[in-house]
Amino acid sequence: MRVLTQMTMENDSSVSEFILMGLTDQAELRLPLFVLFLVNYTATVIGNLSLMNLIYLNSNLHTPMYFFIFNLSFIDFCYSLVFTPKMLMSFVLEKNTISFRGCMTQLFFFLFFVNSESYVLTAMAYDRYVAICQPLLYKVVMSPKICCLLIFVSYLMGFACAMVHTGCMIRLRFCDSNIINHYMCDIFPLLQLSCSSTYVNELMSSVVVGTAIIVCCLIIFISYAMILFNIIHMSSGKAWSKALGTCGSHIITVSLFYGSGLLAYVKPSSTETVAQGKFFSVFYTLLVPMLNPLIYSLRNKDVMLAVKKTWKKFMS
Repeated sequence: MRVLTQMTMENDSSVSEFILMGLTDQAELRLPLFVLFLVNYTATVIGNLSLMNLIYLNSNLHTPMYFFIFNLSFIDFCYSLVFTPKMLMSFVLEKNTISFRGCMTQLFFFLFFVNSESYVLTAMAYDRYVAICQPLLYKVVMSPKICCLLIFVSYLMGFACAMVHTGCMIRLRFCDSNIINHYMCDIFPLLQLSCSSTYVNELMSSVVVGTAIIVCCLIIFISYAMILFNIIHMSSGKAWSKALGTCGSHIITVSLFYGSGLLAYVKPSSTETVAQGKFFSVFYTLLVPMLNPLIYSLRNKDVMLAVKKTWKKFMS
């Protein structure tokens, strides 16, 4: 982070702060949207913290799958903190400003957590593959050391992606316009404001994002192709049900995360498309972090059993 701060101080842009437009400029919609997203933010914080505490307090949930779910909830909790409070302020303030340094810091942490989540979801797909296709070797293959290594690599890749994007953004100059058509500092709305060439940024974004998506999606696709192949050869209906049950929650999460993310960033060159991407980004930045704890709780018998066990301990 020292490098990031030093690079920020060396930027020679004449713009010292940005104005975040938020989701809407219609005054009559601000209060209802403020209440709606305040409820969403509260549910996200409570849901993810509750799931993290539940996994921590129940020894029967100390397995590789729940270790990954714990980290997924931690990431969802953290990256909702990065921009949601600032977003809520846009509904109650006439002019929601953010300093240049604050904008770059927000961009860095948002990219760090969102890229880390992508790799954690990939690690979870591999975990499900081992659990279903190699059940006898599961404890050996998915040992605590391997699980920690997978999580470390996920955070490391998230950090590297965030550093590349933020470093490329800091090198740009921002001269006159400082109004960001978004509720947070995101890559493409910022590129539209730059008065210098953004070719390198667009090239790096295409390379880094494209590589990450291709690698993650390829691993997830291969994992589930092998799982499907294995399920087809299962003779027991109970084995079918168990296999699909352990994968169902992850498939829903991956579909929501990648589906809404692709809608937000597809062809982001024009002003109209960036404006549309702002609304699509609501799904993966605000709805997905809120829904993940519900998906992994309501669809999971082990979690529901742990909830009942913890509630009984609390009541007694």
